[in-house]
Amino acid sequence: MAAYPVTTSIRPDVQGHFDPATNTISYIVKDPATDACAIIDSVMDIDYAAGRITYEHADMLIDEVNRRGLRLDWIIETHVHADHLSAAPYIQDRLGGRIGIGANIMLIQDVFGKIFNEGTEFQRDGSQFDHLFEDSDSYIIGEMSCFAIHTPGHTPACMTHVMGDAAFVGDTLFMPDGGSARADFPGGDAGVLYDSIQKVLALPDEMRLFMCHDYGPNGRDIQWQTTVAEEKAHNIHVGGGRSREEFVRFRTERDAQLAMPRLIIPSLQVNMRAGEVPTDKEGRPMLKVPINGL
Repeated sequence: MAAYPVTTSIRPDVQGHFDPATNTISYIVKDPATDACAIIDSVMDIDYAAGRITYEHADMLIDEVNRRGLRLDWIIETHVHADHLSAAPYIQDRLGGRIGIGANIMLIQDVFGKIFNEGTEFQRDGSQFDHLFEDSDSYIIGEMSCFAIHTPGHTPACMTHVMGDAAFVGDTLFMPDGGSARADFPGGDAGVLYDSIQKVLALPDEMRLFMCHDYGPNGRDIQWQTTVAEEKAHNIHVGGGRSREEFVRFRTERDAQLAMPRLIIPSLQVNMRAGEVPTDKEGRPMLKVPINGL
C-alpha cells in the first residue's frame, strides 16, 4: 500500500442516505476541518413504466447540504451504475462542484455507444465529466486530501475513493453477508474483481468501508458501513482467505443465474453521459431500448 497516501487519523463526517427504490446509498462526506463536502453516488428518480423522471432523492441531498451550510467541492461517481440513474448534473446546477469518475469511462462509452447505436455526436472521450480519475490520483475536499484506487472487475471504470479513514467502495464489495458484486457485464471480469478486492482489503484494518448498495440479506435491516477487518474475516465471498480460483468459480456460476438489473437500459444511457438524459433530433429527452443487445 506504499503507493497510496493513507491517513486514517483524519475522520470525515459521513452521512448515508438510502434510496429504497434502487437499494442505493448516496453519501454526503464532510471535511472535518472546513465546511467543504462531496456527494458520492447520487440518485435521480425514474418511473420507467411511465417514462417520468423526478428528483426527490437529489433534492433531499441538496436540502441537507444547504441546511448544514456546506460547500460542495466534488460529485463523485464510483462507477457507471447499471441499477440507478445519476443526478450529478442536477446537483451541480444547484450547488456547484466538479463531477468525477474513473478514466476508463471511455471504454464503457465505446462499448455501450455501439450497443445503443449512438451517433458520432456522442463523445467517447469522457469529456462529459469534469475530471477522470486514474489509479492513485489525489484530490482535495476543503483541506482533506483524498485519493482514488482503480478497482475494476465489476466494470472497467470502478474506483474506490479514500477520504481519511473512510473508503467508498462502490460495487466492488458489499456488506460481509452480501459478498461481492457481479462481474458479467461487458468489460467485467471475476478474476480482476478478486484482485481489486484484495487492494481494498490491504487498507488498514480500521478503515471504514461504505457500500453503494445493500439488500438486507435474510431480512436484516439495511446497513452500509463496515471495516476492512470485518470484510477480511467475514465476507461470504472473499473472507477467510478464499483463493482467487475459488472466487472466480463461484462468481462465474453465480452470475450465470442473475437477471439483468431492472433499470440497466436507462441507467447506462444516462450514466455514461455523466447523468444527462439523451435527446432525440428535436432535443426532446428520449431513451432507446436495444433488442437482444445486452
